[in-house]
Amino acid sequence: MGRYLRRRLIQLVPLLFGISIVIFGVIQAAPGGPEGSLLAAGRFVDPSVIESYRHRLGVDQPVWRQYLNWLGASARGDLGQSFSTSRPVTAMIGERLPATLELMGAAFLFAALVALPFGLFSALRRYTLADMLGTGLSFLGVAMPVFWFGLLLQLIFSVRLGWLPVSGTGTIGASSVGDHLRHLILPGLVLSTRYIAGWSRYFRSSLIGVSRAGFVRTARAKGLTETRVVGVHTVRNALVPVISVMALNVADLFSGAVITETVFAWPGIGRLFVQGMFARDYPLLMGILLMGAVTVILFNLVADLLYGALDPRIRYE
Repeated sequence: MGRYLRRRLIQLVPLLFGISIVIFGVIQAAPGGPEGSLLAAGRFVDPSVIESYRHRLGVDQPVWRQYLNWLGASARGDLGQSFSTSRPVTAMIGERLPATLELMGAAFLFAALVALPFGLFSALRRYTLADMLGTGLSFLGVAMPVFWFGLLLQLIFSVRLGWLPVSGTGTIGASSVGDHLRHLILPGLVLSTRYIAGWSRYFRSSLIGVSRAGFVRTARAKGLTETRVVGVHTVRNALVPVISVMALNVADLFSGAVITETVFAWPGIGRLFVQGMFARDYPLLMGILLMGAVTVILFNLVADLLYGALDPRIRYE
């Protein structure tokens, strides 16, 4: 296990290097530039002012030199300064990261607690009316746009019923934990909906496939109770591919948080990313995208390590 972990960690270096090149190239290829803020509303700005602004930011240099400068600073843990605020990108991300992790964690936990039991119920009652109804709701959850569902929940539960707050993380003048959790319900539910739908269907299919395996029939032939057969032999083996899907969906959680945080004015990384796009803030966008890439890679590594814990047939040495 230790040798496998070391090998995977070493492989992160060239992988992140390649990802950084792709991200930097895509950002540089986008139309416009950081000087766009000077040209807002069609204002006339002297070309010398624009050139001086670009020189101060360092974007008048060749692309390859800009990348090498950024790479050298990033290797020292310095992601540069934001073009729009002149603050360190690392500090800006650090301020917003806890809110995003809280939202992603709540959505992930809620999706897992709902999807796995629902998938198990559907597998045990497959082809019944409840199973077909669950399949239909799952298709609806996967196909439903996140921003539309968020606005719909705001209209119903906040505007019409007044049960939950519309946006933000807390009510002005009320700093209680309960008030904060009330603000977390709607964005957490919106972010988790598509994963509840997808994970429950995937877990259902995995359970049905494992239940037809020879070792499950052998367990029943030995006289084990159905609860033990399902709980120990079927569920444990069916979770192995599901964990891979859940780990891969961490990337989707991060991208989904961009829309969810914007709709609910949640002060996290996603909302900061949108602000950086409008400001054409290259260092801020690079820092956030690179952090997202690292998150995806690490969660895939965690999923691989969990395989061995769930399936004794998997060995890493």
